[in-house]
Amino acid sequence: MSGCGLPWNRRVAQLLIAGAGLVLVMSLQNSTAEQKADGAGAAAVAAERGRKQFEQSCGFCHGADATGARGPDLVRSPLVAHDVKGEQISEVIRQGRPDRGMPPLPLSDLQIQDVSAFLHARAAEALHSASVPKAYPVEKLLTGNAEAGKAFFNGAGGCDKCHSPAGDLAGIAGKHTPINLEARMLYPGGKHTTAVVTLHSGEQVKGLVEHADDFVIALRDENGWYRSFRRDSVNVELQDGLAAHRELLNKLTQADVHNLFAYIETLK
Repeated sequence: MSGCGLPWNRRVAQLLIAGAGLVLVMSLQNSTAEQKADGAGAAAVAAERGRKQFEQSCGFCHGADATGARGPDLVRSPLVAHDVKGEQISEVIRQGRPDRGMPPLPLSDLQIQDVSAFLHARAAEALHSASVPKAYPVEKLLTGNAEAGKAFFNGAGGCDKCHSPAGDLAGIAGKHTPINLEARMLYPGGKHTTAVVTLHSGEQVKGLVEHADDFVIALRDENGWYRSFRRDSVNVELQDGLAAHRELLNKLTQADVHNLFAYIETLK
């Protein structure tokens, strides 16, 4: 073994250490793969339990497959699409929607988690199904009256106080698919919190909040400039741009939603 440049026993030790390292890496990779498989398996089991619970508790209104019957389709529901770990779904199940004929359901935390897992599994299945766009045309969503929706927009809904068909909503129906448009109508995303920062000099700076914590407030002012301030050196007033929207969301009837969407869909 003199040709290898190392004593035989040291060379063998190095080979053994290298082999052990390779085995360790392979073991870790296998362990990670097993954990992912276990997680997917647990999710599938929870979704199957949720399917049975959903059929028993919710199927008579929403259909056994959650695509809707007397109640709305939940597979393509904006609420399910925006739900994270059952937070929004659990609130609806526990409190119900009395104004829409849905009573609260006495389900346990585990049962609600399982139902949420089932609904998310159905939504994911629909999302990855090539047949969904053809099988779910816009006509199926357009069950409301556009004129009634326009009257609600400009009247009882008060939507015209913040939005304008000739302004921020101009052509909006041509920018989004019907499903996404309805989701944005009910659960708008993006930044909507505005800050009014008053300096010691009395000058005020107003803009959309980019960052806020206990020490710093940062905003994008009306001219597009990013500005940040120490909170202990200025006065800060935060304005929630979606406060009125959330208040309205809790009052919307099923007819209001359908009529309002029918009107918004005409803004192309």
